[in-house]
Amino acid sequence: MAGATSEERGERRRESPSGPPLIRRLRRLPLRALVLAAVAVLLLGGGTLWVLYGSSWTRVERVSVFGTRVLTAAQVRSAAAVPVGDPLVSVDTGAVAARLRHRLPRVDSVAVVRSWPHGIELKVVERTAVMVEEKGGKFVEVDASGVRFATVSQAPKGVPVLELSLSRTAATAASLRRFDEARLVREAVTVAGRIPAAVARTTRAVKVRTYDDISLELSGGRTVSWGSGEGSAAKARVLTALLKATPDARHFDVSVPIAPASSGS
Repeated sequence: MAGATSEERGERRRESPSGPPLIRRLRRLPLRALVLAAVAVLLLGGGTLWVLYGSSWTRVERVSVFGTRVLTAAQVRSAAAVPVGDPLVSVDTGAVAARLRHRLPRVDSVAVVRSWPHGIELKVVERTAVMVEEKGGKFVEVDASGVRFATVSQAPKGVPVLELSLSRTAATAASLRRFDEARLVREAVTVAGRIPAAVARTTRAVKVRTYDDISLELSGGRTVSWGSGEGSAAKARVLTALLKATPDARHFDVSVPIAPASSGS
């Protein structure tokens, strides 16, 4: 301020606070209070660590299983190998999930959740077979992603059987060279995964001759010409409409979904 003497300016500097507000307040605290605050923080942190890792208050005592249909809870617990008795906080949930998916291929996904203070919950989603392949008198279940996940002695009810009747004529030889058996199986899986639910219950087989010659065998001797796996969503909608419009027909053709047809009675 103009006109102020050097003595007055010095006095104002001594009275003016400096630094951030928190630092100013800490500077005013006596040393003993600062030490006590630091000790309290250490005790709180140490106590928390002891509760989580050292005490029996938060250790794994139970493993609960949800969502199974074919698998049993005992199978899931055994494959998960959750370390019962360990601190709950130390359980590696990612490793538990990985073990389940590796040891039980039927498991499509699983959520491993800590349920404080003593539980681990395993929320399982099993794969659903859309088709089975017959091999050596047994049946290999295949899901909508084409994953072969289980071999069973009997085909599951309502799941069609894959029948590969590959045409070896000269006219289709080029097609077979381009689309090998593995590719044709994937096409069949695509079709099986798109069959309308009401139709899937009565579908006996998915027959594959070539890439664009896939057909369905329904109960009662009815058949469906599906064509290739391309446009399967549209073909499924058209087939549903055809079945309603011509319920007495014996053959349905949705290979070209914009020009469907039905015949026989």
